[in-house]
Amino acid sequence: MSETPPPNNEPAPPPTPAPAPPPPPSKLQLPHTANCLVCGRNNPHGLHLDLFVMTGTGLVVAEFVPQHSHAGFEGIAHGGILSTVMDEAMTWAATWNIKRFCLCGELNVRFRQSVYIGQRVRVEAHVDFSRHKLVEPSAKLFDEFHKLLATATGKYVPVSPDQHGQFVKTFIESDRTLEAAKLLGLRNVPVSELTE
Repeated sequence: MSETPPPNNEPAPPPTPAPAPPPPPSKLQLPHTANCLVCGRNNPHGLHLDLFVMTGTGLVVAEFVPQHSHAGFEGIAHGGILSTVMDEAMTWAATWNIKRFCLCGELNVRFRQSVYIGQRVRVEAHVDFSRHKLVEPSAKLFDEFHKLLATATGKYVPVSPDQHGQFVKTFIESDRTLEAAKLLGLRNVPVSELTE
């Protein structure tokens, strides 16, 4: 009969630590101009929204609370205002995707639920498809409980390099938007280099 070896007095090795969770995607505030209806700070009729991009995914997000001046029927936000907010988010998603400003060529919106004055909503937009001279993003509008209120799709066309440069020159200088502005201003991708 063999003897059991005496217990080892050495401490047990420490347990292997769990792998660290991946870092959250970096979120950058997107630039704004003085007179844009959605983001412009100097437009007295504007929405003055802050839009952000998740750099890891290209998802563009913004929050919006419709005011009385945004009403259609009494107490209900006008569909045109909601469409404008979704268009702005999709414009930025398309622009960020190719680092070239894009203009909307087609916009389709489906309203699922009414949005009420004073109700906080969140828009999320991302690019579904990108090819030569055309970027196709989509957007969703949610309430604070993540209930889907509206959806949108669009087709966006990149502007020329010269137009892109002119648009970048209109950015309002801000420490909060500097990093995104630099990325958009320094990476002018020629249309010929866009993904087919």
